[in-house]
Amino acid sequence: MKQKITNKVGKSRLDWIKKWGGLMVLSLALAIIIIDTTLLNVSLGPIIKDLNTDLQGIQWVITLYALVLASFTITGGRLGDLFGRRKMFIAGALIFALGSFLASISQGLPLMIVGEAIIEGFGAALMMPATASLVIANFKGRDRAIAFGVWGGVAGAASAIGPILGGWLTTNYSWRWGFRINIVVAVLVLIGALLFLKESRDAKEKKELDFIGIALSSGGLLLVVFAIIESATYGWWMAKEVFTVGAYQIPMPWGLSITPIALWLGGLLLALFVWYERVHEAKGKTPLVSIGIFKNWQFSSGLLTLLVMSLSLTGLIFALPVYFQAVRGQDAFHTGMSLLPLSISLFIASPFAIFLTKFLTPKRIIQLGLALTILGVICINAGISVAGTSSLMLLGLILFGVAMGFVQSQINNLTLSAVSVQQAGEASGISGTARQLGSSFGSAIIGAVVLATLTASLMGGISKSSIIPEVAKDKISQAVSSQSSSAEFGASPELGKSVPPVIVTEIKSITNQAVVDGVKRGLDFALVFAILSFFVALGLPNVKNLEKEKGKSPVAAH
Repeated sequence: MKQKITNKVGKSRLDWIKKWGGLMVLSLALAIIIIDTTLLNVSLGPIIKDLNTDLQGIQWVITLYALVLASFTITGGRLGDLFGRRKMFIAGALIFALGSFLASISQGLPLMIVGEAIIEGFGAALMMPATASLVIANFKGRDRAIAFGVWGGVAGAASAIGPILGGWLTTNYSWRWGFRINIVVAVLVLIGALLFLKESRDAKEKKELDFIGIALSSGGLLLVVFAIIESATYGWWMAKEVFTVGAYQIPMPWGLSITPIALWLGGLLLALFVWYERVHEAKGKTPLVSIGIFKNWQFSSGLLTLLVMSLSLTGLIFALPVYFQAVRGQDAFHTGMSLLPLSISLFIASPFAIFLTKFLTPKRIIQLGLALTILGVICINAGISVAGTSSLMLLGLILFGVAMGFVQSQINNLTLSAVSVQQAGEASGISGTARQLGSSFGSAIIGAVVLATLTASLMGGISKSSIIPEVAKDKISQAVSSQSSSAEFGASPELGKSVPPVIVTEIKSITNQAVVDGVKRGLDFALVFAILSFFVALGLPNVKNLEKEKGKSPVAAH
């Protein structure tokens, strides 16, 4: 009898270790995926120099990574449902490690694009939905709330840690170590997956893949995200530049920009995708996405909140490094360190939010977090100046970190607990796509606003300057306009050795003010997104117990 009790206790401890050890593995995998999306932001200058390319080339690396991840995350989730989430998680880690290795040895832009953007992006698209769906499959009740609190906290913290880690490696070693560390972490994740993770899949579904659905959804999302990101280059409506593919110029009809055309084609493909999925499912086939899942209000409202919230978060993480580098003159490492208050407060707030669930529903915690987001953005914006000494920015970063800790520790549990375990991969794939679309749109929109305002402010400052001679203003304006993106890296435009030092000093002063104007305008948009996410969250169901009974979603009390 004593031996049986001892064996039972030993087995219980082993189960506990495997369950929570598995969570650490999933959280670590999520961290390297998210860190990889932010790591390059503070390392652009050295990468451009080493690969002998330009800013536009590296923007394509970052853009394609986001596009691949956004386009194939739903597919990755579906593959996990059909063939095994653990299998897809392991396959994704292997592919991710391969892409990181190719990126780390790249000597030119083509191999960097293949390794970082395409191969890594696809590996991440297999891993990311598997992390969330395996949490759903392995945890229940309060354990699931705690697990999602840890998982969501890691997601938010990784966004802040990425610039710090990337900056430290770039400044002290090389940007290539950012990718090499991915390989080491991927190996640890693979070992952990084999030791701790149990297989999970939807046994009722036929093992068939909806290739037409994949093509329509991926193509539609690709075109929409492309249009948003490239709007700064080609214009929102009328063409600012001729659309080019490689060495070929492709003029659009009636002088239109590629942006509205890509948006229209993307919208058309997505509409066809919805129609096709309905028809495909009605025929008894297995769709890529069951359209009926969006009838689940708890899931849909959580999804929309996640998407809009990501607009503000990613936009802020994009805009602040521009200010730190250009105005404060910080290197990659110190740029990342400036975001440390956000990271630390997020780490503290995430577990505290779990404690708050004893007194508040997830909806109220999320609303509290989004209200703090608004206050945080206001304080950060108020603290940005050419002098750059205001303590308001520090307060704002802390508030923003606490806000993200509250929101991200709860939003995934509230959203994904609304679906059954059988729909876990599909739902987490859609959730991951929403997050990536929000991130892509946030950085694209706010990035375009920052650069457009920066350029306009530069031109206005030169025009109004009493130090720059009138006869030289046109020539200097042209030189500054063609090099305005150099301000993002803290450099003044090159004006030639014949320009007097007093004018060079004046241009630097004007440039600093222009960057401040651009970043503040970008944060105005981040504030709008934060306010919008608060009002979107009003539609979240006010549920207390997120554990479903008998496979049904909890009843929401609004």
